[in-house]
Amino acid sequence: MINDRDRLLQNLADRAPWDTIVIGGGATGLGVAVDAAGRGYRTLLLEQHDFAKGTSSRSTKLIHGGVRYLQQGNVSLVLDALRERGLLIRNAPHLVHNLSFVVPLYDWWEGPFYGIGLKLYDMLAGKLGLGPSQLLTREETLARIPTVEPHGLKGGVVYHDGQFDDARLAVALARTLANLGGTPLTYVRVTELVKEHGLVTGVTARDEESGEQFHLTARVVVNATGVFTDSIRRLDEPDCDPVIVPSQGVHLVLDRSFLPGDSAIMVPHTDDGRVLFAVPWHDRVIVGTTDTPMDGTPLEPRPLPEEIDFLLAHAARYLTRDPTADDVLSVFAGLRPLVQSGTGGTTASLSRDHTLLVSTSGLVTITGGKWTTYRHMGEETVTAAAAVACLAVRPSVTQELQIHGWKEIESGMTDGEYGSDTEELQGLAAENPDWGIRLHPRLPYRGIHVVWGVRREYARTVEDILARRTRALFLDARASMEMAPAVARLMAIELGRNAVWEEAQVDAYRQLAAGYLPTAS
Repeated sequence: MINDRDRLLQNLADRAPWDTIVIGGGATGLGVAVDAAGRGYRTLLLEQHDFAKGTSSRSTKLIHGGVRYLQQGNVSLVLDALRERGLLIRNAPHLVHNLSFVVPLYDWWEGPFYGIGLKLYDMLAGKLGLGPSQLLTREETLARIPTVEPHGLKGGVVYHDGQFDDARLAVALARTLANLGGTPLTYVRVTELVKEHGLVTGVTARDEESGEQFHLTARVVVNATGVFTDSIRRLDEPDCDPVIVPSQGVHLVLDRSFLPGDSAIMVPHTDDGRVLFAVPWHDRVIVGTTDTPMDGTPLEPRPLPEEIDFLLAHAARYLTRDPTADDVLSVFAGLRPLVQSGTGGTTASLSRDHTLLVSTSGLVTITGGKWTTYRHMGEETVTAAAAVACLAVRPSVTQELQIHGWKEIESGMTDGEYGSDTEELQGLAAENPDWGIRLHPRLPYRGIHVVWGVRREYARTVEDILARRTRALFLDARASMEMAPAVARLMAIELGRNAVWEEAQVDAYRQLAAGYLPTAS
């Protein structure tokens, strides 16, 4: 059976120029490509690995205005993000939902201080708000977050923000792109920018699976590669000054018993000046994050021991049960593509605004920003890219565009993130009843999720399935390692691979997953 990735790869045989080639398959690149295809531009997206392989699958899983940015006085960023939050919940209700957050208060002055600040947050959201903030008594706070540290607790403030599954949204955007006539391709690495008369006219790219080279022409090329922005810019200008200051953020995943109930905890100020979250997600609890300046930009960043210790120590301050390294089901690290400010200071103080650059050769670069504002970044970038390439002027349609799988989802619905695809997904069990059996007792995933991931969601490796089509790696790294052989077997059948491929995939995955355990070296 031909899968969607193989079918889309055939589009590269067409020698007609693309209107837009987008490099990068994370949140930013997908946002740009969907906006371009939505305007009717012939669009190709090339990703060297998998969709959301890097930072875009390693977020705090929040679609939010950014309470901390309000604290910093960046009202314009908060306004933009709150508006985008409202649009995304409307356009992807199967992937984004309302979540209540409680700020526990331990000093008398915190109630008025945070209460007023969060009322301003409500006001800025306007008609796209998710619910009013309100002060809570001590008893009401404990009722919402029963495992919060009770000693000295005076009350709380509750407010509302959005929660999502980052990698699942990335896959849905890739499918939206394909629905619009665009071509999203993973495991195709851009190795060269092609120029004529000093202007970028296309790219040379290599299929990482077959080794085949492609020479692709385009009216405009967009660099949307996140923390790898400067490596693509150097293909254009080898001596260009870097613009990215990478910062690492780490999250711990704990059992749900550490934070039962339906509310998250938000601590407005940690020892390093960041906001700390403890967030219920997929029947687990995510605790994060850190902000550590980094020198390099590895494809698979690893948490530092001191980052893990920092999060465990802060979680212990605010939870009645103090987590230890033995309680950590998974720990994941992501690199933020922060943009040079020229003023020094810590990475925690650098702006999360995005930056749009156009080089003298016509290469368009979009970097910075965050998941919440991906759509707006895409719209701005495509407008600029269309001007560079003298493409026909067409308005963006993404404010109203429903993302693939759009469906109103009832709370707690199984496979809700698949939206309108859910019935077809579950129907795969009729093709083979064994696919309906759970692959591991500690996780909800079944064979149908593997088969669906290969056939319809461009998955090519065991890592693609266990890290991003399902979230097994992030929810329970040990269980995901135990699932790997069964996943490899199912994928080998679907992809026509042999036993040697299976064994190599399992070995590679287990090596990778070992780095998601806090005891790993």
